[in-house]
Amino acid sequence: METERERREAEFLAAYDPRAFAPVAVTVDVVALTIRGGELCVLCVRRAEPPFEGEWALPGGFVREDEDLAGAALRELAEETDLPPTPHLEQLAAYGAPERDPRMRVVSVAHMVMAPDLPEPRGGGDAAEAAWRTVAEVEQGEALAFDHARITADALERARSKLEYTSLATAFLPAEFTVADLRGVYETVWGRPLHAANFHRKVLSVPGLVTDTGRLTESGGARGGRRARLYSAGPATALHPALLRPAAPEPRSGR
Repeated sequence: METERERREAEFLAAYDPRAFAPVAVTVDVVALTIRGGELCVLCVRRAEPPFEGEWALPGGFVREDEDLAGAALRELAEETDLPPTPHLEQLAAYGAPERDPRMRVVSVAHMVMAPDLPEPRGGGDAAEAAWRTVAEVEQGEALAFDHARITADALERARSKLEYTSLATAFLPAEFTVADLRGVYETVWGRPLHAANFHRKVLSVPGLVTDTGRLTESGGARGGRRARLYSAGPATALHPALLRPAAPEPRSGR
């Protein structure tokens, strides 16, 4: 038997008019990060259509009625860049400034993707071109469309912060890696040099960060030294103790 609450709920929904509120569209934008040639890179697309035709932007687009946010983010990434699905996708934040999109009121839910050595992208959909651009190029080059510069800056800070207290750094590495490889990720994402011996000691002191595979590299590197031990990502997701980011060096005062 229908309860009083259920009856009132049904009456309310039958009389509800969504047109009483201003329409708001929902989009997704994707900040894809990888390390290429020892540099942290961001995936960008050159827009083929207005608004901001011809300008660099993040991959993204409108969410369809039959998909959730994560599905929309992965679909747009595949359509606009032809990149394969990646293992690490996380929601970053929502951006809803009233005039962030000149077409209409649009709220964007941004996502982050992180994976090791992702391949060259190919533009598709409404993207005339897709390319990996270094963080320096994005921060110092031509401005990104919409509010994508802010979204990218937020994603970079999220990634840099999460390296301190999570095992996120291993998402930038292949299945097996050396401690030196792991240190390279931290140095690249943080933009700071790290003391090799201290880093090695700290990494091995964090329970569950890495797992010793029992194997060694095939060679000892360019200088012919000892072969390095190979590790894989450990079971830990949170790091205790944290690997804290070193402070930025003080700028030198000119004379």
